[in-house]
Amino acid sequence: MSRSYSAAVKRVIAAQHQRYAFPASDELAKGASPRVIHQHFTVAGESRALQAPAWSDYVGRILDSPVSRTQIEQGFKGEIDSYVLSDMIYLDSRTDALSQARTLARISRDSVRDYVFHVAVEGIMETTTGALKQKKSSQFVPGILALDLGQPMRMVRPTQSRVLAFFLPRAMVEEEIVDAEAIHGQVLGYTTPLTRLILDRVTSLCAGLPAMPQEEAEQSIRVCAGLILTAFKKQSRRGDGARDAVRVAMRNRIRDFIETRLRDGELSTEAILQSFPIPRPTLYRMFEHEGGIGTYIRNRRLREAAEELAAAPHVSIMEIAYGWSFGSPSDFTRAFRRAYGMAPQDFRALGVDLLGG
Repeated sequence: MSRSYSAAVKRVIAAQHQRYAFPASDELAKGASPRVIHQHFTVAGESRALQAPAWSDYVGRILDSPVSRTQIEQGFKGEIDSYVLSDMIYLDSRTDALSQARTLARISRDSVRDYVFHVAVEGIMETTTGALKQKKSSQFVPGILALDLGQPMRMVRPTQSRVLAFFLPRAMVEEEIVDAEAIHGQVLGYTTPLTRLILDRVTSLCAGLPAMPQEEAEQSIRVCAGLILTAFKKQSRRGDGARDAVRVAMRNRIRDFIETRLRDGELSTEAILQSFPIPRPTLYRMFEHEGGIGTYIRNRRLREAAEELAAAPHVSIMEIAYGWSFGSPSDFTRAFRRAYGMAPQDFRALGVDLLGG
């Protein structure tokens, strides 16, 4: 930790292991302590070159968040509001682009094993889970991402973002979801009445929480957390036994088929249906949580194009556009801007450090 941080930031970082301590239940019963403890952290008061390092040190309690050269030179905006309850934590963070990871090495050094449910309010998140067989979860379509902090993950937020996070104890989640570890990396889109209700409640929570009385704040956070748990519980119960295993295997085969043909202009829904003996509605259901099969293909191409923009500055945007089977550079630019919130040439300058391994 740098000695040049402001006194307030140094104090918070130094006390990171007591950051989310909650009063004992007997003190709470006597009314001696609040039901919700609110904490605010910001790097706005630090010098430009120290803003990103301060953020990295703050989240360093459980995450590795590398600092890029761009962040040092241009500064970094990051603030977070934490609401600590007796048995869960709710966070509301607003940041510039960043990357963060929870590696096997990090997991082996701490005892944090909560489940965390991320709700992308603004911006997008791209998360890679798994140590050996990696799986990518991209929140181009708004939704809720589940992560098991006992398993590896790497998250990239390539644009400014606002993300809400519900940290729930392992025992609480595993009591509701039998095979809870399997939800690591899953994203639920707002495509059902229940998930749309969650979106409505979370939106209300965002807007009203700062002004809520203690009891109402606690109840609102718990209601949102309970709805999220219910949604993932319902999702985990879809299908069972051999039928579910066949469905997962088929989806993985289709994903592999898509991955090997992303540069192929003939890749389409029709091409997939011709190669796999499944009904069209089944194919659509397999990818409904990722915005549909067409959206999934487009977003995978955009992701690979983004990596090429960062890794190969000598390759022109036109070559990248055609290389990933976009109809024209202008089609590519429009699609890229919709997904990443900026033009490809701007992302090329911004994203070099963020997309690295």
